[in-house]
Amino acid sequence: MNDWRSVMAAGCAAMLLAVAAQAGDWPQFRGPQGNGVATGKGFPTTWGSEENIKWKVPLPSPANSSPIVSGGRVFLTGAADDGKKRSLYCFDRTDGKQRWVRTVEFAKVMPKHTTNTHCASTPASDGKRVVVWHDSAGLYCYDLSGKELWSRDLGEFKHAYGSGSSPVIYQDRVVLHCGPGKREFLAAIDLENGKTLWETEEPQDQKRAGQPELGSWSTPVIAKVGGEDQVICAMPTRVNGYDPQNGEIIWWCGGLSGTSAGTSFDVVSSSPLVANGLCFAMADLRGPAIGFKLGGQGDITESNRLWQIDKRNPNSVGTGIFLDKYVYRPNSKPGTIQCLEAETGEVLWTDRATRRDHWGSMVLAGGNLYAINQRGTTVVFKPNPKEFEEVARSDLGESTNATPAFSDGQVFIRTDEHLYCIGK
Repeated sequence: MNDWRSVMAAGCAAMLLAVAAQAGDWPQFRGPQGNGVATGKGFPTTWGSEENIKWKVPLPSPANSSPIVSGGRVFLTGAADDGKKRSLYCFDRTDGKQRWVRTVEFAKVMPKHTTNTHCASTPASDGKRVVVWHDSAGLYCYDLSGKELWSRDLGEFKHAYGSGSSPVIYQDRVVLHCGPGKREFLAAIDLENGKTLWETEEPQDQKRAGQPELGSWSTPVIAKVGGEDQVICAMPTRVNGYDPQNGEIIWWCGGLSGTSAGTSFDVVSSSPLVANGLCFAMADLRGPAIGFKLGGQGDITESNRLWQIDKRNPNSVGTGIFLDKYVYRPNSKPGTIQCLEAETGEVLWTDRATRRDHWGSMVLAGGNLYAINQRGTTVVFKPNPKEFEEVARSDLGESTNATPAFSDGQVFIRTDEHLYCIGK
């Protein structure tokens, strides 16, 4: 018994050390919790193309995917030859030197929107492995030295706009929103061996299934609902809550279909925002926004939905921040920043802070909100529901559609030309 307790104590200590070692990492899209919130303090608020730059390295191609930081490394993806070559790059976070690159080949040229790339999915890491989804070219897992551990062909995902959702690591599995295309589904893949643990297909309304724009690029989030972990993902017309152990759809809330907003699109790009027992979700292409209470089973639209704004909203590609009782969100077309009251959906203020469209998601770091626009201008402002309160703004002079990564007082920004490490 004493030996067993000693082993358990040692194991727990090792786990705590591992967690502590990775506490400052930004290991997946929108950070460690997938909510855009950075841990720690001391993040810079001002920089320029040469000011406050620790290092920058040139990149071979533009991409809409974002960098992650894990285990002393920075990972990001790239594509070449019309997407026939898909790559995962690994850089040393200390000096920006490239440690390795792993490239897979895919014979077909897949369609995409002119503003998308063939590398829009952000990698994810648990500190020992890194997983990257090259959509139709497959899901790949490597160790941190670049050794391939496994790969999976999950099918072909053909859509006029391309792909864009990112993998999320939860416990012993990779949770992946696969699509859009003829099939759109959520899957859990064993992180150890790449085997499918479960797969749940999203049914499509047959009246709307023929529209070429139908689809979701939303990255799922893991959140507590009634004390239990759930996977929450925004699909083309509704938000679903899944059991992460078996993929069962526990509940769903409707209201994202573009028909209610007078558009012909059922399109979702951003991820749901979850806090204080509430969920906020927004369709793209001027579709609806909804707010609802979490909990319940089956169709909770009538019982739990608090509001729906079905007028022509701003386009929503990047994801915002849910803080206290308010949602702060970046918009595209028009390029604005807004603050909403989460329980009512009332827009409290709108500001044309950078006067350019936002595709990157917002980040909360060191008590400030960071929003980067497509021209590479980052505006830093206070989370103030009464008014837009600017702290600083910085311009890199290079275009970007990516979301910055925040780790241990440094900011990592991917532009179409460079990867930047900003800070000390």
